[in-house]
Order: sequence, then structure tokens, then C-alpha cells
Amino acid sequence: MAFFSKLKDRLFKSSSKLDQGLDAIVDETGAVAAASPATGPAVQTAPETPSQPASQTTSQSASPGVLGRLLGRQADEPRRVLDDDMLEQLEELLIASDMGVDTALRVTANMAEGRFGKRLSTVEIKQLLAAEIARIMENVAKPMPIYSNRPQVVLVVGVNGSGKTTTIGKLASQFKAAGKSVVIAAGDTFRAAAVEQLQVWGDRAGVPVLTAPEGSDPASLVFDALTKAQADGADLLMIDTAGRLQNRADLMEELAKIVRVIRKVDSTAPHNTLLVLDATTGQNALNQVEVFQKISDVSGLVMTKLDGTARGGVLVALADKFGLPIHAIGVGEQIDDLAPFDPQEFAAALTGVDLS
Repeated sequence: MAFFSKLKDRLFKSSSKLDQGLDAIVDETGAVAAASPATGPAVQTAPETPSQPASQTTSQSASPGVLGRLLGRQADEPRRVLDDDMLEQLEELLIASDMGVDTALRVTANMAEGRFGKRLSTVEIKQLLAAEIARIMENVAKPMPIYSNRPQVVLVVGVNGSGKTTTIGKLASQFKAAGKSVVIAAGDTFRAAAVEQLQVWGDRAGVPVLTAPEGSDPASLVFDALTKAQADGADLLMIDTAGRLQNRADLMEELAKIVRVIRKVDSTAPHNTLLVLDATTGQNALNQVEVFQKISDVSGLVMTKLDGTARGGVLVALADKFGLPIHAIGVGEQIDDLAPFDPQEFAAALTGVDLS
């Protein structure tokens, strides 16, 4: 639960956006609904835009502070009839949280099944939403598999600034702590800062980092690193790559060349191809997955920077559309800020549901 607490705290931008939006949707007619007979429909007023700033939502709904609302709900919690208008507002809210249109429609349809026409509170809607998100993501929550191949070749790809280098350092350190012998190949030969960052992580974890002069052919370095890892009997070879812009054909071809060179040494490699995605890119992450799948046969995803965005819903859209394993998520720069993906914890943190 330690990582869940951190995740919940650092997903505040996403969870607060959903929290405030759901409050606005339900409280829109909450006072009327509370005073109306339990069987009658709530009187609808003009819907608020789910994406409006929190300050506007608070002032317009005239709701008290968080503590006051929580205490008030115990006695007289606002409720609203789940009707077409409410579903449309829920869809807009989820789309604004970067779940995408298709996923938002599917989630709200499932939430409404068997509940259409019933009065629901914000807490009940949060619980339904969390359960539906967790259901979508249960099948993709898988740790990175460890194989008997020695070395197991782990190729790490992604666009510029996605957090590949830091992710490799954290994973290498965690695998080393688990008793695995790890070698890192600094395949981003064009960026000295990336090599230096890997060397810092390597020193910290006691993991060797193989480098080449700046500007060297990355495929050549990868060939040498794989040959050496085989000779040394290493358990894992983790390969960093330069950031690729998915619309740059030359850079993507260079990545394809690295894969071809790896397979000349070991036809079964790479055994894992991890695509690192930056949560702050929102829906663009979907385009990145499509492009990298074609070039490098992506086997799993790692999403970073969930602490710096209100777009946490994009991870739900990725799971729903591609079904690729999500191995880990990151919410900071420290080694324990990268952890295996847990669908229940993520759904609860995203929607503001308390698991305690």
C-alpha cells in the first residue's frame, strides 16, 4: 500500500479533475434531488462543462469545503438520476481526462447497465468508475517476464524525453537487488547526458554500463554489448536507445537496424521490447504505440510521469485499445517511484476511491 499512497498523492491532478467533475455533475441537481421524492426524476438544470476550472465549479455549485462535503454526505448525500444527460456529461469528463472517445463510451455504457434511471451519489459513481477501469486493465497488468535465455535482451524504446534512461536505471537496480546479473548498453550514443545518467545509475546499483564514443553507430555498440554479455554469462542485457520521433523515418530505420543486428547474434532476441511512454503526452501516446509496434514489435509498456499530468486516463485508453502488457508505472525520480502496475490501485487513485 506504500506505493498506492504515493500514487494517490501524485495522481492528484488527474484524480482531482475527475473528483471535481463528478461532484459538479451530481451536485448540479443535488439540492433538488435531496428534496424530491425518491421515485421522481431530478429536475435538470443547464449542464456545466466538465473541464471548467475547479474554482468555477466550486463557486457555481456553492459546495462547502472537502471536509464539510464529506461530513454532509453522511446525512444527506446529493444524488442524481443516471439518465442520458448525465451519461453524456460523464462521457465528456472521461474524454477530458484523456480516456479517448471509444473507451469513454464503453466505460459509461457498462456503468449504466442495470442502473439507468437510478439515483446515484458521487461516491457510488466513483466506485462504479473505479471498478470498470480496473476491469479493463486487469488483463494487461503483468510484470516483465523473465526467461531462461542468457542474456535476456531487453530493448527499451520511446520518443525523446519519455524517461527511457531513468526507467532503465531503475529496472536495472531493481533486478540487481533481486539477484540478477545485469549489463546496460548505453545505445543513445548521440546524447552524452544520457550516457552519464546511465553511468550514475550503474555505479549506484553496481551494474556495468557499456559505452561508445559520442556519435558512434548505436548498432555497433549493441553488437559488442550483446557479445560481451554472452561471454560473461549475464542474466540481463538492457539496451538504451536514442529518443525517436515517430514521424522521423530515418530515426525509426536506425532502430530497425539495431533490431536486425541483435538478431544476427541471437535470433530469438530481443526477448522484451519495452516502450516507455510519457503520460503528459496524452492521446499522442496511442500514436506512439502504433508506430513503435510496427518497427520494433513492442512486447510491453512502461508509463512514466504520472505525477506531472492530469492525463492519467490515457493509460486506460491504451489498455482498452491495444491490450499490451503494462509492466510498470512511474510517479517520480527515485528508485521506488517505479513499481509494477496494479489495476485496482491505479483505478482507485485515478478516481479518488479510498482503499483503506
